[in-house]
Amino acid sequence: MHIIIDGYNLIRQSDALRRYERLSLEAGRDALTRSVSHYKKQRGHKVTVVFDGWQGGPVEEERDKLSGIDIIYSRKGEKADEVIKRMVQERSEEVVVVTSDRDIADFVSRRGGTAISSQDFDELMGRAKTAVNGHARHATEKLDKEEDDPTMGRVKRKGPSRRLSR
Repeated sequence: MHIIIDGYNLIRQSDALRRYERLSLEAGRDALTRSVSHYKKQRGHKVTVVFDGWQGGPVEEERDKLSGIDIIYSRKGEKADEVIKRMVQERSEEVVVVTSDRDIADFVSRRGGTAISSQDFDELMGRAKTAVNGHARHATEKLDKEEDDPTMGRVKRKGPSRRLSR
């Protein structure tokens, strides 16, 4: 599965990410990349984040890879929406597009892909992060209990303590 994310759309629909964007666009993009990379590590999907570069972006489309995530900046004069639509048309695998833009969501659905709202995906990322933190916390608590009680975690075996050589 390939997840394509409308970058600025997700940042502006997420309360947590929007706080970073208020500091700077770069801070918002970095926060999004960190969040998505945690999600990618847990789920293992191919992920591409597309950002608008149409107003002040480069003359050519720029591509980058950060924490296993493909990042695309649209070229000057081209919106991220157009890049996403092009990627959906050229797809060779199952595609899920993350956007709250109705025009893109309808386009993806007509092409046989799946669209998920930015708010819903933000919640998925939050649950994935909570699950990872919860598992780590549970493992840490278990280790702490075993250290307090030396008999915890040991299995009492029957029979000789050592195996005889043949």
